[in-house]
Amino acid sequence: MIRFVIASAIFALGATSAFADGDATKGANVFKKCMACHAVGEGAKNKVGPELNGIVGRKMGAVEGFNYSDTLKEHNAKGDVWTAEILSQYLQNPKGFMPGVKMVFAGLPKDTDRADLLAFLSQYNEAGVKTEAAAVPAPATATPPTP
Repeated sequence: MIRFVIASAIFALGATSAFADGDATKGANVFKKCMACHAVGEGAKNKVGPELNGIVGRKMGAVEGFNYSDTLKEHNAKGDVWTAEILSQYLQNPKGFMPGVKMVFAGLPKDTDRADLLAFLSQYNEAGVKTEAAAVPAPATATPPTP
């Protein structure tokens, strides 16, 4: 728990500009690593993982019809939200950041890859419609969920 809080604080202080610098075009290439398990865009359906339309700012564990891990069900019950900061930390090392999740992906260690992926995903609203130059919400104070 303490490690989680410290990592979140360091991340909030040191990586806030990375989201603003994300390149959605490069993020589309990074997303190719995710496509075996996730979909995004109009008509996206759940696969091994949930569809990712409107993921930035969405409540955790909230995609209807997807069977989430108990961990994400708990976060959902608390009302925790996928912020850009939390998504980046999660995507760096999913099981290390949020023990108990089902996602088996090893993670994206490069800050630039995560920023680019978030810029790409942020283009899609909840209906999967690609919006023009949707910006990743600027990080405020990171309030990570408690595991």
